Amino acid sequence: MKTAIPCKIRDFSAALLLGSTCLCSQAVYPATQERPDEDMRATLIEAVNSSDSFADRFDAEVWLVDMSSRLQSRVKDPQERLKILKQVHYEASRAKLAPELVLALINVESNFDHFAISSAGAQGLMQIMPFWLDEIGRADDNLFDINTNLRFGCTILNIYLKREKGDMRKALARYNGSVGKNWYPQRVYKALQTKWYRQ
Repeated sequence: MKTAIPCKIRDFSAALLLGSTCLCSQAVYPATQERPDEDMRATLIEAVNSSDSFADRFDAEVWLVDMSSRLQSRVKDPQERLKILKQVHYEASRAKLAPELVLALINVESNFDHFAISSAGAQGLMQIMPFWLDEIGRADDNLFDINTNLRFGCTILNIYLKREKGDMRKALARYNGSVGKNWYPQRVYKALQTKWYRQ
């Protein structure tokens, strides 16, 4: 079984040479507008300054092939699709989150449009409010940049998960700014169960 997978990966890598246009959509659910406190700010600064690189382990490559086929209808450009998936896998793992859950959150937040802007002004894949950049103080950061957006979004969700003592439903509600309500976590979990589950 393992001998067939590298062939798929080679075919997938070859497909990355083809170009296409990105499927864009409008953001529906703005992320939290809760401003960070000192502890949150310190955690975010540490995350933003991290220079670790993505580890291309065999299981990650298998995951990329699987998830790429699911993401193809939303992100047509194979290079952009691979970049999103690699960064989601890396940033979610770094923040001790399931990459599939992060994909489900992105599906609900922006439908994988990294140029999405909500009515509240939240930006990018994970719909980060621009004030986060002011809090961290890095002038070169751009929330439409895939890497920056995923680093901020995964770190923020991890912080909320810790604050909610491991209760992901409460952390997701806090991420969305709907604390005490269950409609947003339900939408994320529905996307996880129907589209982004792990094989």
